[in-house]
Amino acid sequence: MSNTLPLLSRASGETLIDQIVRSLVARIDDKLLRGGARMPSIRQCAASLSVSCATVVASYDKLVARGYLESRRGAGFFVRERSPLNAPVPSAGAQDAAAQTMDVVWLIRNMFRRTPAIPAPGSGMLPAEWLDGDLVARALRDVSRQPGNFLLGYGAPQGFLPLRQQLQLKLAGLEIACPPEQIVTTVGVMQALDLVAREFVRPGETIFVDDPAYWLMFGAFAAMGMNVIGIPRLKDGPDIAVLAELAALHRPKLYVINSVLHNPSSTSLSAAKAFQVLRLAEQHDFLLVEDDIYCDMHPGAAGLVQPATRLAALDQLRRVIYLGGFSKSLAANLRVGFIATSPERAQRLADRKMLATLTTSDIGERVVYKILSQGLYRKHAERLRTRLDKVREGTYRKVEQAGLRFDPAPAGMFVWADAGCDTNLLAEKALAEGLVLAPGSLFSPRQLPSTRMRLNLATVQDERIWAFFARALG
Repeated sequence: MSNTLPLLSRASGETLIDQIVRSLVARIDDKLLRGGARMPSIRQCAASLSVSCATVVASYDKLVARGYLESRRGAGFFVRERSPLNAPVPSAGAQDAAAQTMDVVWLIRNMFRRTPAIPAPGSGMLPAEWLDGDLVARALRDVSRQPGNFLLGYGAPQGFLPLRQQLQLKLAGLEIACPPEQIVTTVGVMQALDLVAREFVRPGETIFVDDPAYWLMFGAFAAMGMNVIGIPRLKDGPDIAVLAELAALHRPKLYVINSVLHNPSSTSLSAAKAFQVLRLAEQHDFLLVEDDIYCDMHPGAAGLVQPATRLAALDQLRRVIYLGGFSKSLAANLRVGFIATSPERAQRLADRKMLATLTTSDIGERVVYKILSQGLYRKHAERLRTRLDKVREGTYRKVEQAGLRFDPAPAGMFVWADAGCDTNLLAEKALAEGLVLAPGSLFSPRQLPSTRMRLNLATVQDERIWAFFARALG
């Protein structure tokens, strides 16, 4: 029964009925509850979830109305067999494959479906309560009080100029010289990656990525017809010998790399590796795309420790295209990112952006500008780093106690843990209990089975997660 019934949260802001309905719909859609399966009786379900029988009746009635359950007089409630009229049913073999397949879309769907009420230890985002909604709301109100004409037209093709001027100052603090005309704003870093790939790579040509790396770009590049090849990521950066060998063999156009607080390991590029990567890029004539979305979670961004090594600072944007944004540290819903690059490439990317979306939203960019220009963002980022530091050592101890192996990182929000078993199978067990893990197979362009998984320091603080690991890993 525990595998059938959801975990409920009375502090989520979502009604108990809606939580039950949403969770059971997800289990049926994901084939964790098969057609014809009998549901727990109303009394059993109410006792297990510590809710009233009326709450269960209302939940089951909603599921019947939506076509997910059927009521059989005298027998109870059953998962409805889906007919071709209401849900096409593939062959049995295809159904089994669908139930087992965990790809990029699977992770996105489940992370969004179960946020915020259901724990997501594999999430790539900080919980809403860790961020500062009041800070964003105040900035939004200040922007809304400005003369309304700007709300009615398009923004500037390269982005809101005062924001780009503010970004010039931010980049100067990272030792990257970049005037506003070399900055193009985007709808988050994903649009930045999309624009860069479409402008500089043709279908059939090769893009290098770290392996492991941010999983969403693998599918995006492959959908453009590009050949995506992973470069093994070590503690201090890419495996240089492999990079040199594959660069000579495949002649890549781009190499997308996290220099600082790599996703999913939270490791950073050493100075020695950075120089070697730049040398190979020059030798084999490919561009480096430096994704620095976690920039402000590194203490070096605030001058607290030795600054991290960034390729853009060493190269000064000659061969490096630098990407940044605020979705991880400020508000994902603002969707404000940016590209910093050479003057010629900035113009090409601004033209490409106009062909795709004309401009980006002036409103979100003004909100971010307001927060940056008033000095509020620096203090907010410092609070985030402090909070991550407070939970880091305690979380590392829990990871060890759960029997997971990992290399501790001094900063960042992720743990790249080795469970010693296929984490796709582990993720299936977790999903049945209402927990969303991020199995290691998704972080490699080859998507082969992996014993690794990504854990988020901020979203593993729920004791239900550690109870699950204790059961699942013995």
